[in-house]
Amino acid sequence: MFEIIRKNQRVMQLVLLVLILPSFVLIGVSGYSSYVSGDSDIVKVGDSAITSQEFDRARRMQLDDMQRNNPSGFDLAQADSLESRRALLESLIDQRVQIEVATADRFNVSDIALRDYIATMPEFQENGVFSPALYSQVLASAGIDTRDFEQSQRGQLALQRVLGPVAASTSMLPSVMNKLEIALTEERGVRTRSFLTRDFEPEVQISDADLQAWYDANKQSLELPQQVKVEYLLLNEAAAFKDLPTPTDEQLKQYYEQNKARYVQPGRVNISHILVNVPAGASDSEREAAQTKARELAEKAQANKDDFADLARANSQDEGSAREGGELGWISKGSWPSVLENAVFALKKGDVSGVIEGPNGFHIFKSNEVQPEQGESFEQARSKVQEEVRKQLASERFADMASKLTNLVYDNEDSLEAAANALGLTLKQAEGISRQGLIPASQVEGDLAAANGPDAAVLDDSRVRQALFNAEALASRKNAGVVEVSPDTLIALRVIDVTDAHVPALDKVRTIAEENLRREKAAALAVQAGEDYLKQLQAGSEPANFSAQFAVSRAEFPEMDEALLNKVLANPVDKLPAYVGDRQPQGYTVVQILSHQPGKAGNPGLNMLTAQLTQAMARTETQAVLQAMRVQEKVQILPEAEKELTSSGEDE
Repeated sequence: MFEIIRKNQRVMQLVLLVLILPSFVLIGVSGYSSYVSGDSDIVKVGDSAITSQEFDRARRMQLDDMQRNNPSGFDLAQADSLESRRALLESLIDQRVQIEVATADRFNVSDIALRDYIATMPEFQENGVFSPALYSQVLASAGIDTRDFEQSQRGQLALQRVLGPVAASTSMLPSVMNKLEIALTEERGVRTRSFLTRDFEPEVQISDADLQAWYDANKQSLELPQQVKVEYLLLNEAAAFKDLPTPTDEQLKQYYEQNKARYVQPGRVNISHILVNVPAGASDSEREAAQTKARELAEKAQANKDDFADLARANSQDEGSAREGGELGWISKGSWPSVLENAVFALKKGDVSGVIEGPNGFHIFKSNEVQPEQGESFEQARSKVQEEVRKQLASERFADMASKLTNLVYDNEDSLEAAANALGLTLKQAEGISRQGLIPASQVEGDLAAANGPDAAVLDDSRVRQALFNAEALASRKNAGVVEVSPDTLIALRVIDVTDAHVPALDKVRTIAEENLRREKAAALAVQAGEDYLKQLQAGSEPANFSAQFAVSRAEFPEMDEALLNKVLANPVDKLPAYVGDRQPQGYTVVQILSHQPGKAGNPGLNMLTAQLTQAMARTETQAVLQAMRVQEKVQILPEAEKELTSSGEDE
């Protein structure tokens, strides 16, 4: 069942729509006007409403989905920001508008269209063909009735008919595309000379007055966010191994025997055989005849061992191995019935056995190759065994400590000391942890900067920061809980001090301020040098130290940004060479324009552009129609919506 679900995740997502969005099931059946409405309405859409409960449910589902898909990088503060909540509400409004229009205008989908659509879904196909059996099996595994699923798909197809034709009818005129291609492929042959900021940094002189002025003008950029000082307990593999008792010889030997296959390859033999079958329910005479035949074959095989394969092909009643001269391959100890295994492993290389009675009849075996037991004895493997036993004991100890840690942290909510004492863990402290990440150590008071500590990666985990900046954890200073960072790493935390957002004193950010000011002054020098040189060239000076010539166009413009490219392409080409220049991220670049190549239409390399522009235009037109539909449905965002948006993040 779970394998089916794993292989058909898209269908499972569609199935969830049946459970999550009952409106899809109802389209074409009963309309949406009967959906829950009441005092908690936050948006009016036609005759229906989006309620606070509906918005809250959608929001929680969205956050759960984001956390499942990105557990280590999930940041609630960013994922549940005011902007993201507004975007979610807008999407719910758009969805409801489409439902209202589809219901009012009786958009529906025929049974034939529905069947054809479902038949194209790869989750229900075998070898590219729709399979009714697989269709029923997948839905049954998810506990969904086929009628409910088909109604949900019918609803979605109906919704697609509201705006689908708008996007489907969008196209780019060939004349427009031709002009775009000509503009995009127009080329200039250029050379460049760059005046780099880094080259001017050694010339920069910074006085205390300059630094103070820069600091006063840029305080906002230096502001540190709200940060906390915490105490914490880290339970990881190292903690589980600490003071772990040395395993006894008895434990080591027991583990060795239980896992002997990891250290020792058992003896094995490569064999061939001849089988004389004894049918089930055979009479005594039939059994005696089979045994007699087997004895005769055994005598022939023992007399001429080299012809065993030919004898097996001609006489063995095991059809599968007879074709291969009786070969059965390698047989390891413990894999066969003891009566056969004892006989086989008693043979030396090249030996042929007598008649051996087995479950299927009478066998004659030949040993083709013998490989004795190989591997390490207990003493030889002792160090490996000891390490593995220690890991096993540490794993068991970790699980026990994790359970106790959770209980102790929640039972003693005002302190982590009880958990530390009971489990022998070191109670640590760190500071400079913000909601967004770890504050650079140079900007943190004291010697406990989390960014410089050995547990920086754990403390910077978004789940840890989310727990610390929970409103209750900040206000009460009680234990913030236990966070599982990874299967072998747990951390228990408590906020012990909060520092509000502030601008550090100049002496705390002097290095940063000096670096920024030096870069700014060097950039100004680079720009000034570049502009002066450009003026010299435009006045007739001989160019020097330019790069090799290369081509630029609106489609390809290496080594320059859009603003400089626009200057290059906008410059008249009636008199060449010409010169332009502009500030660049790395300094200032002067461009020598040497040649001009007009653009051409019908460039195969731009074929994808048509599809991209068509998609962009389709999205624009779809949004325009959707906005018109909002007006038609008299969408009204109620005052309660703003309260819901601004309060949604406070109830976590």
